[in-house]
Amino acid sequence: MTQNSSKIITYQYRFTFDNAVEKTFSVHLNNTTLDLIPGTQNAPPDWTALTHHQCPDCPLNPAQYSRCPIAVNLVEMIDFFQEFPSFEQVTVQIDSDARVYTKHTSLQEGFSSLMGLYMATSGCPIMNKLKPMIRTHLPFATIPETFYRLLAAYVLAQYFLYRQGKEPDMDLSGLKALFKDIQHINKAFWRRLASISISDTSLNALVRLDSTAQYTAFSVDEDSLQEISLLFDAYF
Repeated sequence: MTQNSSKIITYQYRFTFDNAVEKTFSVHLNNTTLDLIPGTQNAPPDWTALTHHQCPDCPLNPAQYSRCPIAVNLVEMIDFFQEFPSFEQVTVQIDSDARVYTKHTSLQEGFSSLMGLYMATSGCPIMNKLKPMIRTHLPFATIPETFYRLLAAYVLAQYFLYRQGKEPDMDLSGLKALFKDIQHINKAFWRRLASISISDTSLNALVRLDSTAQYTAFSVDEDSLQEISLLFDAYF
């Protein structure tokens, strides 16, 4: 990592098991683009090949990209957690530049938060649309909290489209389509991980992320948005 430290956002995820085993993962992001700054990596395993259970909507060409960018960046975590069951209790401490989060929880919940951070910043062209949310990364967020933040980020994206003279998507149909695509990614990535001999921790962490995608895909409707609209009555 050679970038100026003032241009880097860092999240440190520290997992402490009840038997005192401890592991820390440091996530470094470009402060301007929020792109992941990869650390030193060994030769990637075969399951990271782009064509290995490649997502059905993946726009990457195997002739140009030999590896799935998300898979490559998750190797260290997948390897470390492969022997631990998903229900193992851990204390997860996340140190960010602004604050510290701590929670005693299941391993799958802690890993799910870390996995989501990597999936949004690794360079997947579809998951990149979630990258603006990383500016306000909220570990252990509830599904309704995440849904609210997703809506806010998507509507802000439409504002920027409008400012560029493009047609904004104010009926949010594009948000539904985006999360259908993300569900396809989650399912394909689950198959990718299921093809290797690991514990259920990584698989269940991904299932937790997919629950949010499903909630979003089904909740972008008039009734759900009507409930949220009541919070904005001061504007009407």
